Amino acid sequence: MKHQTLDQLHAVAEINTKQPVMSRTQRLVRWAELLEREPSRLLNALAGTEYRAPPERDVMRGDGSPIAVAFTDPILHDEGLKDDSYGEAKRFFELTDHQLHEIVCYCHVGEVMQSSRAALSVRAAIG
Repeated sequence: MKHQTLDQLHAVAEINTKQPVMSRTQRLVRWAELLEREPSRLLNALAGTEYRAPPERDVMRGDGSPIAVAFTDPILHDEGLKDDSYGEAKRFFELTDHQLHEIVCYCHVGEVMQSSRAALSVRAAIG
């Protein structure tokens, strides 16, 4: 094994030494606040999350979904949100399938929902 200094490693790779600092609650509050910025904005729901097998459900995503709103935020991105998939949102926000289903699934709201409705569901997941 060859030992290298951090400066030597920076020359060949991007080194991220920053550790996430936000708690689960802080991440969820941030997501809710992002959704509340445009309360009437129409967001796309994900169809049938409860009917999908876990591997299929985990890769579900949709342009203009509540999860996509979170992913566009540089703060949440820096905290470790890697993409706008269902599985990544579940991991990053530390949500159960039931909680995330309540936030993003079409069976509660139809194909689209107002951003304010998604924010209420995110806030409900905090408690």
